[in-house]
Amino acid sequence: MRHLISPLDLSVDELDNLLKLAADILADKEKYSHICDGKKLATLFYEPSTRTRLSFESAMLNLGGQVLGFSSADSSSAAKGESVADTIRIISGYADIAAIRHPKEGAPLVASLYSDIPVINAGDGGHNHPTQTLTDIFTIYNLKHRLDNMTIGFCGDLKFGRTVHSLINAMVRYPGVKFYLISPDELKIPDYLKEEVLDAGNIEYIETNSLEDAMPNLDILYMTRVQRERFFNEADYIRLKDSYILDLKKLETAKDDMLIMHPLPRVNEIAPEVDNDCRAVYFKQAHYGVYIRMALILRLLGLM
Repeated sequence: MRHLISPLDLSVDELDNLLKLAADILADKEKYSHICDGKKLATLFYEPSTRTRLSFESAMLNLGGQVLGFSSADSSSAAKGESVADTIRIISGYADIAAIRHPKEGAPLVASLYSDIPVINAGDGGHNHPTQTLTDIFTIYNLKHRLDNMTIGFCGDLKFGRTVHSLINAMVRYPGVKFYLISPDELKIPDYLKEEVLDAGNIEYIETNSLEDAMPNLDILYMTRVQRERFFNEADYIRLKDSYILDLKKLETAKDDMLIMHPLPRVNEIAPEVDNDCRAVYFKQAHYGVYIRMALILRLLGLM
């Protein structure tokens, strides 16, 4: 039995095979529409989510399966004090596979240790969000037709942004990948990521406060929102929330084939005028999430 807790739980070969399966599903949805007949996915979401939860549910329904679960801790026995370990023990008797999102780092890992069914980490605090990483990689793979030899700029909240942390960890495994890390000083990427991943792997990266300086060099611009829910101090959030706002003026120096990505939800870090730019792929990116999650469910259930 396999779980997916970190994006690094998949080898490069396994990831490449998963991407190919997702691409085949995208090309021929009908072929996969009954593979999960009789199977159930439990979505255990201890914090709010729109895209991730509905994407998982859509993925399972597209495969012919069924979905059960809860969308907030308040609507589960967690409100009564039930532990994650006890919850997953119970859910293991109700479903064939589970996706769990939790505000505490490590909660999905704990669940996997007590589970009799495959567990997918759907986001744990500021730590990991592996299926968003798979979505991001599938987007790049599908639109750029490669995962190596490119320059990726991450802009915004790099301190708390679990999507950024996960994607960096995954992309450093491909040759020729370089990073621009664009953020205010207060929201820089954590030191452990620089030391244990980038520096240890001799990965080329530049830290900067200037989006404009980085823009002409980028193949991918990955925008992130400043996450209010990760701040302990409201004043700090208000001071930093508008640090970077991407508009058409800032895109004038960008490459014609640069991709603008965002894990969503967007607040105001991308102006609505950018939505019609052919380089803006963040809504397409969200849609691709369904197909990579379909592929992941099939793999973890051992059906493909």
